[in-house]
Amino acid sequence: MELDPLSAFFSQQYSALILLGVIVVIVVALVLVVRMNLLTRSDQEVQKKRLDTLWRELGDARVQPPDGVKVPPTLDNPILTEQFLLEKDACEKIWPLVWTLHEKLGVFLLAVESNEPPGETRLSSRNAALDARSKINELRPFYDEEIDSLLTRLIDTEIKAHLAGCQYLDHKPEDLSGPGDDDGARRAFQQKFRHLHDAEARELLSHLIHVMRRRLVRRHD
Repeated sequence: MELDPLSAFFSQQYSALILLGVIVVIVVALVLVVRMNLLTRSDQEVQKKRLDTLWRELGDARVQPPDGVKVPPTLDNPILTEQFLLEKDACEKIWPLVWTLHEKLGVFLLAVESNEPPGETRLSSRNAALDARSKINELRPFYDEEIDSLLTRLIDTEIKAHLAGCQYLDHKPEDLSGPGDDDGARRAFQQKFRHLHDAEARELLSHLIHVMRRRLVRRHD
């Protein structure tokens, strides 16, 4: 049975509407997909910027030195900065002990040479040497090798000077009015502690100061 012209017309219109509907759905779907991709990409860029900002803030917080500590401008590497701060802190702890040892030993040796009772100066200079050596051993991993070598030599030199001063006392004659049998030995011990304390130790101190300044003190242009 053949369709009349009117039925055929409506059948064609219905098919065209269905096709148009399919096309609209496809277009809308494509638009939604493109929009979702754009939104996703935008969110990713925002998150990336936030992460970059966070890492920069964490990096700044990590390398921020304690109050009052000056970091050389060339130390832009966080690891190098931490090493610098550790070495600076270690040197700031040991230097007062080293200088105190040198001063206390000088007072003791001056009393020895003046034939005055050494009193507490003998014990205090000995304890100062032990304290300095103990602190050096604790902080040795944080020193530069050159500083470590200078500190070790300095403490050993001061200890030798202290021992020579003690030996000078041990050979003290009972009668100070005239030379005794040990007078020659006493002069030898006297020359020894003078050379060790006044010459070698002072030279090592000067060298140590130079090295510490070169490594730790910030220089401004």
